[in-house]
Amino acid sequence: MITVHITDDHKMLVEGLIASINESEVATVTGTSYTLAECRKVLLVQLPDVLLLDLNLPDGSGIDFCAEVKQAYPSVKILVLTSHDVYSIAKRVMDNGASGYILKNSLSEEVIAGIEAVMNGETFLCNEIDALMRKRTEQPVWLTARERELLRLIVDGYTNQEIADKIFLSVETIKTYRKNLILKLGAKNSMMLVKLAIEKKLI
Repeated sequence: MITVHITDDHKMLVEGLIASINESEVATVTGTSYTLAECRKVLLVQLPDVLLLDLNLPDGSGIDFCAEVKQAYPSVKILVLTSHDVYSIAKRVMDNGASGYILKNSLSEEVIAGIEAVMNGETFLCNEIDALMRKRTEQPVWLTARERELLRLIVDGYTNQEIADKIFLSVETIKTYRKNLILKLGAKNSMMLVKLAIEKKLI
């Protein structure tokens, strides 16, 4: 039986995944964590066959964590489960050692198939990401009007609170937007985000 550890901060999603995986008779969930710090502690004492990993965690980026896990625990297969259907993110994740990439709107059967595939040494992409990767080479990142507006304010040096006040959104919403922009552009932090925004002429 394939052992799976789930790292995702959406508890309802995690509960659904546990039920689907355990009922599949293909794999069993041996543990869950809701932050990268919790996952690190688990991996020190118990290595799963497959790590099912979200990219947006409260304490860091799952993209960078992929590289960290592959370096420390080469035997662990990483299957990313995310809502980000962006070429640049998928490519970076795979370059950092993930064996598979599945969108959160995928059917549970596709998640099970992904677990089996990566355990067999294959690369697994859900249908939407597979089509995206086949169709695209490196292309400009598409941003919504709201994301461009926010990016412009970030480049101008406004704080999260100042941006929230300017465009009438909560600070938490602004933080989420900022985190998503960092992921979309493949930046490591806000400073790099500003640099890429200027280089790519996104504002």
